[in-house]
Amino acid sequence: MAKKAKKAAKKAAKKPAKKAAKKAAKKVVKKAAKKAPKKAAKKKSARKPNAAFMAPLTVSANLAEVIGSKPLPRTEIIKKIWDYIKKNNLQDKNNKRMINADAKLKVVFGGKSQVSMFDLAKIVNNNVK
Repeated sequence: MAKKAKKAAKKAAKKPAKKAAKKAAKKVVKKAAKKAPKKAAKKKSARKPNAAFMAPLTVSANLAEVIGSKPLPRTEIIKKIWDYIKKNNLQDKNNKRMINADAKLKVVFGGKSQVSMFDLAKIVNNNVK
């Protein structure tokens, strides 16, 4: 019986030592994980506009009366048309998607007194070279 008691005592002494060793190993792993350098976040570069949109276009004489005769990119032409619409309060009060034409815009719009804002791209396309 004495031998069994000695063996049990040795096992009991070994168990806490093993647990302590495991805990110490876990702490080392956690510290190593914390100290690992973090990857730098990728910087987002500014998008470059499509060259086709940025090419200066010559505007027709009718459209030149509204936005000027200087060659402009398609995006700037649309912006200037919207500036003219807002400046002269030509957006329809009830349906904001519709644009009411004044004398200058009626010629640009092909004789229509009212067009949808979604038709502006098509109208610009018909009035540039």
